Amino acid sequence: MLTELTNGDDRGQVGIGTLIVFIAMVLVAAIAAGVLINTAGFLQSSAEETGQQSSDQVTNRLQLVNAVGENINDNGIETVRLTVKRAPGAANIDIGSTIAQWVDSTGSYDLTVDDEGDPTTADYQYFGVDEVQDDDSSIGDSQVLNDPSDRARLTFNAQSIRSGQDTDNALPEGSTATIRLNTQSGGTTTVRLVVPETLSGNSAVTL
Repeated sequence: MLTELTNGDDRGQVGIGTLIVFIAMVLVAAIAAGVLINTAGFLQSSAEETGQQSSDQVTNRLQLVNAVGENINDNGIETVRLTVKRAPGAANIDIGSTIAQWVDSTGSYDLTVDDEGDPTTADYQYFGVDEVQDDDSSIGDSQVLNDPSDRARLTFNAQSIRSGQDTDNALPEGSTATIRLNTQSGGTTTVRLVVPETLSGNSAVTL
């Protein structure tokens, strides 16, 4: 009768090897899971930030109440005044950080708020800001619309904007211009100005 001989030490070595492989696989899986979790968290954070920025660009903008042309002379309209408020759902809007782009047949001009000049007038590089309705002086103190009832007046010297430092290039009868107001959050409001075909006898007109 044949007797089968076995070696207990061989079985122990095979078991230890299998255990080592198993532990290695667990460690690799744990590391991979950690990387995936970190990546997922980063992507989620980026998506939330992008979504918030996109939402701000849609909601945090100015809304036009009215547009008026004033200081009319033989050449046309010298001054354009826009009354604006916060758009529905918008947070506080800092008009002092708002950029205005004036576009007409003479070219495109980027304008910023004139912090030092008279807010009811404007120079060729700037536009002025003053309050129409402001219960807490937020517009007068810091040029911020912080309430749905706030109304601010933006003043553009069309004559100076269109001609640099010259003084004889007013916005003529029948002409058009576009003003784009871009807030700090990236929200954009586009205002199209249309001058009436005749200005004779008017001291101010709706644009």
